[in-house]
Amino acid sequence: MHIQSLSLRQFRTYNRLELDLPAAPILLVGANAQGKTSLLEAIAYLSMGHSPLTHIDRHLIHWQAEQAELPFAHLQAHIQRNQRLEEIEIALERSTTSNGHQRMNKSIRIDQRAARRADLAGHLNVVLFLPEDMALVSGPPAGRRRHLDDLLSQVHPDYVEADDVYGKALSRRNALLRHLRDYGGDAAQLEPLEEKLAHAGVILSLARRRVVAALNLHADALHQDLTGGHAWLRLQYEPSFDALKPPALDYQMGLLLETPASPPVDEAGLRDAYREELLRRRRKEVDRGVTTMGPHRDELRFISNGVDVGTFGSRGQQRAVVLALRLAALRWLEKETGESPVLLLDEVLAELDRARRGYLLNLLGAVEQTILATTDAEMFPAAFRRTTMRLEVAGGIITSPA
Repeated sequence: MHIQSLSLRQFRTYNRLELDLPAAPILLVGANAQGKTSLLEAIAYLSMGHSPLTHIDRHLIHWQAEQAELPFAHLQAHIQRNQRLEEIEIALERSTTSNGHQRMNKSIRIDQRAARRADLAGHLNVVLFLPEDMALVSGPPAGRRRHLDDLLSQVHPDYVEADDVYGKALSRRNALLRHLRDYGGDAAQLEPLEEKLAHAGVILSLARRRVVAALNLHADALHQDLTGGHAWLRLQYEPSFDALKPPALDYQMGLLLETPASPPVDEAGLRDAYREELLRRRRKEVDRGVTTMGPHRDELRFISNGVDVGTFGSRGQQRAVVLALRLAALRWLEKETGESPVLLLDEVLAELDRARRGYLLNLLGAVEQTILATTDAEMFPAAFRRTTMRLEVAGGIITSPA
């Protein structure tokens, strides 16, 4: 798959952009703060329905549009997929409610038809490398959970729906826990929310197990290539509550879930166990005012040669793990969809040594479309630059040099 054309209005640094793109590597060259990352962010937004850089949609609207009476942003792309041309549009509009509060409205359309965020799955798949991806390994677990969520949301609409249900039920249960702690009341009020948490939580947990198991199959081989065969890599998914086996989850359980001959998972039994555990924890959670178990507390660890790289790995080791993880996601998406996702690289080569830089560039030949954002095109070999389309960006304006 590849993006044939991209249109942005009032998005980040772009007042208006109309851009045609080839199915080939594209070098996006410009100084810092000129719009390179914003372009990659816009493509990721069209893929997933949310930004990989902020949770606040209002921040995506161009600063001049923010001063207007009706602030808005509009994104549109035409995507070529298996001989079929598809269109995705997302519009953001800030409005004022009758009580004076500001509200962000988001509308999504696919091929001119109104759609939900879950409907975006499968229409534009992307793998995005960012300089801050080092935090995937060494940073807080929320970033690792979000990585899994973003990956799964590009393929499975039911995962997006379960994630939305889970998030809303979790927020309401936490608010009710605090109310019960501060003012008292009947704890049975928690039951409808716990039913939603159990149903959605099992869907999220099982999907994450499966994708971690699949990523393991690719990540280890990629990591060994990147380290010259000196280090193996294992992704270890650690749920905060595991009804399938004790919490020290071995990723081989995930492999069992991927095996067609394996017996089906008893999801009803898992939901029952989930509800029972929520009930068992109720008293303590009322005292704390927070839900202490579930997918929102799960962890993903990276083990290389017996060492937790996130805790004890060097920066070089962590960089190799991040690269292996992103490339494993690329291969997983290819296998799941039968198409190569769009690869978005933001100043990634600057973080890599010469050998890993060459390894990554050699892989790009198998990717239908890659956009590489950089401040310095000279860090790319001359032979590679001759195979790319070069675009230059300055102040939110993109030009193609003669």
